[in-house]
Amino acid sequence: QVQLVESGGGLVQAGGSLRLSCAASGRTFSIYTMGWFRQAPGKEREFVAAISWSGGSTYYADSVKGRFTNSRDNAKNTMFLQMNSLKPEDTAIYYCAATTEFRRVSWSRSSPSRYDTWGQGTQVTVSS
Repeated sequence: QVQLVESGGGLVQAGGSLRLSCAASGRTFSIYTMGWFRQAPGKEREFVAAISWSGGSTYYADSVKGRFTNSRDNAKNTMFLQMNSLKPEDTAIYYCAATTEFRRVSWSRSSPSRYDTWGQGTQVTVSS
């Protein structure tokens, strides 16, 4: 099994930056993909970004493209989300997720169904 722990959330003014981290432990060699999702109050969980764990290819939601950068450090088993030019609408709980079951790789990277392991979430609040 893989365990995920997010960190780096907080309160920031609009236009500011934050960097989220997601540390993976356990059977990290079984990770295919890692991703970020977010959920605002009263809204469904939405895709933010994803990264191929081996190749490093990245994928982004249109709403964050050009502002957020997803990266990983395989040696430290950690994924990062650099968030710049933050907007109030970016306010949400941010979750990292991992795909460790091969049967799930056929799902779209933007679908929660692709991911079988989730972190506990970290709150990001952007004030106007």
